[in-house]
Amino acid sequence: MSQLSNRKAQLEAFDKLLTIMEELREQCPWDRKQTLESLRHLTIEETFELSDAILDNDLQEIKKELGDILLHIVFYAKIGAEKESFDIGNVITSLNEKLIRRHPHIYGDTEAKDEDAVKANWEKIKLKEKGNKSVLGGVPRSLPALIKAMRIQEKARGVGFDWEEKEQVWEKVEEEMQEFKTEFNAASTEEINKEKATAEFGDLLFSLINYARFIDINPEEALERTNLKFIKRFQYLEQAAKQDGKSITDMTLAEMDVYWNKAKEGE
Repeated sequence: MSQLSNRKAQLEAFDKLLTIMEELREQCPWDRKQTLESLRHLTIEETFELSDAILDNDLQEIKKELGDILLHIVFYAKIGAEKESFDIGNVITSLNEKLIRRHPHIYGDTEAKDEDAVKANWEKIKLKEKGNKSVLGGVPRSLPALIKAMRIQEKARGVGFDWEEKEQVWEKVEEEMQEFKTEFNAASTEEINKEKATAEFGDLLFSLINYARFIDINPEEALERTNLKFIKRFQYLEQAAKQDGKSITDMTLAEMDVYWNKAKEGE
């Protein structure tokens, strides 16, 4: 466990990081070569590594990955300063001003009695600041579809466009499931219309994500946990079969199910 530092030590550590960044930019061939564009894909990778550490609940790894992301922030700011566009001070000042502006219930006279009210105020202020023509204009186009669905729904809720009760959302899930089943019953031998099936399946997923939001489940996190669980069970299947002198490519599904169930029992 790392010893926590006081404010003075935190500022000194940040100051040292800025000094190191300046030295690396001047003296290291790799660091000198980097641009905003070349760092972009590395930043995305670091963000996913932080996500993995959070899912693993590995606090020491989270600390390391936060450091890597902080390095990227400082790096971008250094390049911005070289372009005489912005520096780390501008970045932090802009953030401070935004946080104060978007929390009028703390720094102003606006009332917000609960989390939903805070989110609603945030979205209204953000919409006004950015000058977006749509409440959904601030959702990044390149977000993965599942996360984008979450953000779309959250932003719509921020201006009051949402279901009132979770039971209504579940009814929508069942409605979409029935529509999909009716149109594309797996037991049918008829060739399905793939374009229509894709659209209907998208509707079903969207409604499930909506329900997850209502019961405070993060669907991205839930799906990733299932992914990891499947990987763990499948790798057990591979290893256990190999120890028994079997190859999974030569096994029947029933034989593989025996090992799969053993993996489940061991969890």
